[in-house]
Amino acid sequence: MHAGKKYTLFEFILWTRRDILRLSILAIIPTFLYHFCGFTFLSISWVPVALLGTAVSFIIGFKNNASYARLWEARQIYGGIINASRSFGVMIRDFLSSKDKKQDVQIIFYRHFAWLTALRFQLREPRVWENM
Repeated sequence: MHAGKKYTLFEFILWTRRDILRLSILAIIPTFLYHFCGFTFLSISWVPVALLGTAVSFIIGFKNNASYARLWEARQIYGGIINASRSFGVMIRDFLSSKDKKQDVQIIFYRHFAWLTALRFQLREPRVWENM
């Protein structure tokens, strides 16, 4: 997962090198056959290409919208967990305020903080179904 705000050209080419190679071969073979071998039956009109391009753009647009909605919902839920955790920390500090209980407050807080850290790391693990 790359969480930066910018991608360099080298990173982009490195990530897509297999796709670039496959698509280049897929484009070179029919072009070579059409121009140098005289296979003129390989030519097609622009209408089906434009129609497919429009359909693909609609599908990609809907997928982007759905993935953004999922991201926003996840951010709201995680923000709610963080806010509830802050409230929980204030409550245990206020309700267990005697000096004898200070160590108990610290233990409860550290256990809750460990749970939050474990949740954060678990949510950052890549899933197989995320790259479909």
